[in-house]
Amino acid sequence: MNTLVRPGNEKKTDHRISEVQVSAYTIPTDRPESDGTLEWQETTIIVVKVRSSDRDGLGYTYGHVAIVDVIQSLLTPAIIDRTVMDVMAIQTAMIRQIRNNGQAGLAMMAVSAVDMALWDLKARLLGLPLCRLLGQEHESMLIYGSGGFTSYTDNELRQQLQGWAEQGIGSVKIKVGRDMEADRTRVGVARDAIGEKTALFVDANGAYTVSEALDQAQLFSRYGVDWLEEPVPAQFREQLHLIRQRLGGGMRIVAGEYGYTLTDFRDLLEARAVDVLQADATRCGGITGFLKAGHLCEAWHVPLSSHCAPSAHLHAALALAFFSIGEYFYDHVRIERLLFDGAAVPRDGVIYPDLSRPGLGLTFRDSEAEVYRCA
Repeated sequence: MNTLVRPGNEKKTDHRISEVQVSAYTIPTDRPESDGTLEWQETTIIVVKVRSSDRDGLGYTYGHVAIVDVIQSLLTPAIIDRTVMDVMAIQTAMIRQIRNNGQAGLAMMAVSAVDMALWDLKARLLGLPLCRLLGQEHESMLIYGSGGFTSYTDNELRQQLQGWAEQGIGSVKIKVGRDMEADRTRVGVARDAIGEKTALFVDANGAYTVSEALDQAQLFSRYGVDWLEEPVPAQFREQLHLIRQRLGGGMRIVAGEYGYTLTDFRDLLEARAVDVLQADATRCGGITGFLKAGHLCEAWHVPLSSHCAPSAHLHAALALAFFSIGEYFYDHVRIERLLFDGAAVPRDGVIYPDLSRPGLGLTFRDSEAEVYRCA
């Protein structure tokens, strides 16, 4: 016999947020790394746990340890005792809370980590994998291997790229932009390492001028490069549009990893600056912001690609009709495998969600992480 539930008589479950924990961990790289504009030897991950009804939700971002203080002092008071079922409303409240500190940069990365934890918690409370809660469009996420740092020797570059190709990953990306002459040689080394069947992408991290980008693109095209990421900084949308026009469709222009708000993504699309839009859930407002970027891409009929942190993006990517490919970034893959149970492992060039695990499917290894704790 079915029981009619009348408005006001439904069973109520509070699921109020009772606690927020945040910690930072700094993990050394396995060797010095660099791209077109930066050098680094360590990466810091900020891990957030949000509790309700004796369950924890997990979220994270990669950035400066100062994010810990933003979460503790600004965001935690704004979310305690709210119901986790209203994730999008809570995200709006958090963005309002950081208004005077700038709704971008470290403050937005703090919002992103907490938002991710809230979605993870909501899905865990409902006993669902996050992709099922969001509505699953795809079975798996296509990935490209990403690393190829400018600090690598030719042998190190060759070994890394060959390893991905041998795993069945169909596309790989290397860093360029530090030395124009060396870039040309390294692209040749990369193509030789992966053969003709694997797609080759390059990422300049905004290191070129327009003329340099056009010159380099001509040379890169000889090696079958068809993805040129941030040839100039993404805020110079008119320059990206010009490069895209001059290349005439022969090479995809890609940018968006430093988008923090929906306006950032809209501006790139309205300027017709990209063939593929990137978004990073650890920067753009978490799962909520990433989903909104994906819906904007669908409206503009432009593919979306996730930037870095593959375990953070997997479930949300599967819920987006216009999602195309995710970045399987070497540093973050290494950290996610080190610190999380449940990090996805590639199979035939894609990663799959574990539908037997609720939420993001990740469990933080507190004891193993302790040696890396910095805040």
